[in-house]
Amino acid sequence: MKKLILALCLIFGVTQLADAQIHFGIKGGINYNSDSFIDSADNIINGNAEGRTGYHAGIWLRFKLPVVGLYIRPELVYTSLKSEVDFRTATSSQKVGYDFQKIDIPVLLGKKFFKIAYVHIGPSFQYLLDGDLDIDAVSNLKSDGFTLGMQLGGGIELGKFGIDARWERGFSDIESNFISNVAGTQNFDTRVNQIIFGLSYRF
Repeated sequence: MKKLILALCLIFGVTQLADAQIHFGIKGGINYNSDSFIDSADNIINGNAEGRTGYHAGIWLRFKLPVVGLYIRPELVYTSLKSEVDFRTATSSQKVGYDFQKIDIPVLLGKKFFKIAYVHIGPSFQYLLDGDLDIDAVSNLKSDGFTLGMQLGGGIELGKFGIDARWERGFSDIESNFISNVAGTQNFDTRVNQIIFGLSYRF
């Protein structure tokens, strides 16, 4: 009986400690893909991609650190983004939509101020799931690969709800390729820079 009571007290204590040190929740919002550069061989696609609004949704954890106000916040986020690029041939040029989806895993170091405001910064590990060029001249598009970026931002948290704004810059390239009836297989760089606005809820 004493061992059972001790075990129950230990479980209760660990649960209380975990509740005091760890928070988790869900998040979602909009993304604006800005200043991306997409380049392919033979200049079939070449130039600055015009950003369009996308969206994201995911989950997050927040671990409090011993230093007052500091925390680590890893996230797992699904992101869908859109761009518009110039697709060129020997005789013409046209605007083509480029849509892609990726998994983001930012790991952010943050600091809280005044109990409601915070700032955070950290690396963002990304995996490109799929992509699509809206043109019949492209018969197959392969867009998968890992890349690394950085996120910097801040926000406020009112009770269980949070409002967040971030800037993300891509560091490494995502090498994708497509098969075009104009010039065969083409490799291209789909590095992403984006502005992210999100809402979150803490359980």
